[in-house]
Amino acid sequence: MLIFDLAISYTWEYDSEFIDLIEKKFQKNGYKTFIIYKQNIGEVANLLRNKKIYFKAYLDRASDEDPEFEIITKLLTRKKSYIINPHKKTKKVTDKAYFHKKLFRKKFNLPRTIILERFDKCNPLLITKEDLNELRIPFIIKPSIFSGGGQGVVKDGTSNEQIQNERVRSHNEKYLIQEKIHPAKIDHKRAWFRVFWAFGKVIPTWWDDHTHIYHPVTKEQINKYKLHQLNKITARLAKIASIDYFSTEITLTNNHKFVLIDYINDQCDMRLQSLHVDGVPDIVVNQFIDQMKKKVASL
Repeated sequence: MLIFDLAISYTWEYDSEFIDLIEKKFQKNGYKTFIIYKQNIGEVANLLRNKKIYFKAYLDRASDEDPEFEIITKLLTRKKSYIINPHKKTKKVTDKAYFHKKLFRKKFNLPRTIILERFDKCNPLLITKEDLNELRIPFIIKPSIFSGGGQGVVKDGTSNEQIQNERVRSHNEKYLIQEKIHPAKIDHKRAWFRVFWAFGKVIPTWWDDHTHIYHPVTKEQINKYKLHQLNKITARLAKIASIDYFSTEITLTNNHKFVLIDYINDQCDMRLQSLHVDGVPDIVVNQFIDQMKKKVASL
């Protein structure tokens, strides 16, 4: 039987540079890696069934987009391989409507929010003018599930008609209607942060929600601007979500109030900044991979 330390599947073409870097860093330290593509799913499934091959850990960045990859997860689960971010677990914690209620009960600092049932289940829009005034106009209209990278999010909602149009467009989605949070300015930057949880480590970055440009947050900046809450909030989130990695968005307001904006994003975009202007800083991607390597080594 051939034994590999880490198997990886992916479908997004821009994941290839991230996967190449994982392989390079793992193999440099003597770990064996294996890539599962759409073209070899059947072959790999047969090798697993016939005990010709085994993976200690599996990074699945494919089955959420392509259900054909689910057979690999099922076989590896039966064989007690370590699944990084099992789809069943992430599906629940990335549902913003479900997770908002959980975080609200845990007293996280969240934007004021109205959660709407999906249009298929409840056609009428049960929001009053008073409700909208309480949120303040403009407000955010956000689908509960399909809003990766800001897709599907309306950032300047002003009316019930807009809300209803979005509900009709994605009629099987719950919606969050949220207060718009305005960040402070620190060091000429919007105090908006995308923080990564990577296998037990918190990695904060400045992330401009308008330009999507990242900058690493340094230890000096954490101390100088009193940003320690970024670590604490993310660690609390990780404990509740109980998955290996994710990113979250946190903003800091003018009265130094940290607000959790976007809760759990599991399939983080890991394009390298050296290759894409709006990519993740290379130092952060490298830290992420090093943390994953430690996890796989510990199995």
